[in-house]
Amino acid sequence: MKTAIIILSDPKAGEDALGRAFNALALARESRQAGDDVLIAFSGAGTRWPAEFTKPAHPAGALYQEVRDLVTGLSCGCAKVFGADTCGLPEKSCNAIPGTPGVLSLREYLADGRHVVVF
Repeated sequence: MKTAIIILSDPKAGEDALGRAFNALALARESRQAGDDVLIAFSGAGTRWPAEFTKPAHPAGALYQEVRDLVTGLSCGCAKVFGADTCGLPEKSCNAIPGTPGVLSLREYLADGRHVVVF
C-alpha cells in the first residue's frame, strides 16, 4: 500500500492537535512495520510541528525520531505564512499559488497512487 500522511493540525491548538499529530506518526510507524510505502509531509499550521517534536521533553518526540526518515518535507508557502522553523526539512513548493512561494501539492500524491490521510 502507498500512503501519504499529511499533518495540518496546529500545535498551538492544544490537546486535540497533539492527538492528531501523534496518531499521524503512529500510523506512519505502523504502516512502515507492515511493509507499506509511506511518507509524511507537513502543511498549513502543521508546518510548526517539526520544531515542537525536536524539543527534548515533547511527548511525541521519540515517536517522531523513529519515523523522521519518512518525512519528505513541508509546504514552503505555509511555513512562511505560519512562521515555522523548517528544521532543515525540504521545502515543497510544487503547487504555484499566486502571492506565495508555492505550496505542497497534494495532487502529486494522488497522481502517484497514494492514499492521502490528513490529520
